[in-house]
Formats: sequence, structure tokens, C-alpha cells
Amino acid sequence: MDITTSTVFIPGATSGIGLALALRLQARGSTVVVGGRRTDLLERIAVEHPGIGTVQVDTADPASITRAAAEVLAAYPRLDTLVTMAGIMRSEDWLSPGTFLADAEATVTTNLLGPIRLVAAFLEHLRTRPDATIVTVSSGLAHVPLRVTPTYNATKAAVHMLSESLRLQLAGTSVSVLELVPPAVQTDLMPGQAENPVAMPLDAFVDEVVTLLETQSDAHEVLVETVGFLRFAEVRGQYDEVVATLNSTDRHASAE
Repeated sequence: MDITTSTVFIPGATSGIGLALALRLQARGSTVVVGGRRTDLLERIAVEHPGIGTVQVDTADPASITRAAAEVLAAYPRLDTLVTMAGIMRSEDWLSPGTFLADAEATVTTNLLGPIRLVAAFLEHLRTRPDATIVTVSSGLAHVPLRVTPTYNATKAAVHMLSESLRLQLAGTSVSVLELVPPAVQTDLMPGQAENPVAMPLDAFVDEVVTLLETQSDAHEVLVETVGFLRFAEVRGQYDEVVATLNSTDRHASAE
């Protein structure tokens, strides 16, 4: 992925990591299109950040994805990069019957079916480009669970394995698969997370991501230094210790 020349679509980029990454990529020279559900946010982005394209899309709705894909490809036929950024993170108490199922189902729809449907909508086009990239977004919690977000953890583990599997299937084609693995980042993904001192500041995270994109062109995963605590816990033989630390009351922090 050459971030100085790419044409990138980032659904789920009206705030947080998605918007910050969109702005960094545009500043480096990429043509960037952001997608989101709320038209008021899209309109504000278009005004505040001239040159960034906007497309309304609800990644939980298959018909919306199909329509948005057609709109994006008609306006940006040189599109060569898809970043499946959209996601939700909700606390679930499985010990309280009737309180968690709707959130769990919504999380699966947005975090797992959404990326699958997005890739399906764009893959045929991406295969026509001489050098294309699918960027999936998993989490450090794909590798070490946070107690309060069981379905989020599960969907991000699934995204990790989906990324690994797609990379195998697309080997020998023009499409590469790059997995972005965030740690806890100061965004509004969950209540209070933007102020969480344990979480990584958003600007610092995205700046490091861009540096890695520029310097590690052959990497399969984008791993900022902080996420190594979670990503390689089992490799280091410290899985139980890291699980305990992550879920301790004095170090409670989510991860994107």
C-alpha cells in the first residue's frame, strides 16, 4: 500500500481512528473517501476537510453496503484500498438473562458480517487493480479477552482469522490483506474511553500507524508497540498473567 498514491475508502470514519487515519492518508497524498451512517457528520467532514469524499453507508445493512459500493466505484474507479473500519463495542453481562443478547447480535452483525460484506462488495473491483489492499481492523482483544466485552472479543478474533485466511486465498493476486491491530485508544468507542489514561492517545496511535505503513511495506499486521503486550502474550508464555492484568480493577481498559 503506497499511502502517497492510493485511493482509499474507509467506512466507519466519521470519528475516532477512522477519521484520524483518513486525514493522515489525505495529508500524505492519498485520495480518501469516508463512509458513515449519519449524513450530518458526513456533511461536516466535507466542509471542514475539503477534498475528502463522503458516502452514506450503514455497514449493518447489506443493501446499504451494495448501494454505497456502487456509488464509490462510480465516483472513484481508481479505488485500490478498502479499510473495514466500522465497529461497535458494548459491555455485556451474561449473568443477567435477557440483557445481553441484542447487543451481542448487533456486535456480530457490525463487527464481523460488516467486514465480510464489504470485502465481498469490493473484491471483484480490487482484483482489477494492479496493486490493491484490503485493510481489516481487529484488536489486541482478539488475542487476550476483556471480561466485560465477550462478543466484541470474539468478533475481533474472527476478523484476525478471516484476515489470515483471505491472505492465503488471495496469494498470487494483486490484492494484499493487511490487518490493523489497535490497542486501547482514546476514542468514544465505549463510554469513558476517551479519558482513560491507560488508553493510547489517538494522535499518537495514528501517527505510529502511518509510520508503520510507510516503513513496513511487506508486513501482514500493523502493530504499534503498545499492542504487543496483548498480541504476543501467549507467545511469551504470559497469557494468564496478561489476562489477569487486563481485567484487574486498577487497570481496566478496553481496546479498539
